[in-house]
Amino acid sequence: MNVLFKDESFKIIGACYEIHNTLGHGFIEAVYKNALEIEFTKLGIPFTREKPYTIIYKGEELKHNFFADFVVYDSIILEVKTSGNIIEPHLKQTLNYLKASRLKLGIILNFGKPSFEFQRVII
Repeated sequence: MNVLFKDESFKIIGACYEIHNTLGHGFIEAVYKNALEIEFTKLGIPFTREKPYTIIYKGEELKHNFFADFVVYDSIILEVKTSGNIIEPHLKQTLNYLKASRLKLGIILNFGKPSFEFQRVII
């Protein structure tokens, strides 16, 4: 089975487990985003935080942009959450971000539970 961005995803998820093992759960999203910046830098994982994307409607750029929490390896959108569960609105948000960015893989990272969880979203 061919997994999209398998090695990159493995490194990202490894960094997330390190953060969750160190900080635990219960902080706000910004804390985990800051920790991700530190881990990604330490591991040499290329990233952009709060990367803006424009949305095009019928050939015209809309006034509202969206900001991906992270884009790593110029190929994967990361959405950081601190909720009880990964829920349908998180999936829909990530799918919309993938469509607008024309990227193929998003990963929802949830630091809000006693055990770290993630979900890959592919279009």
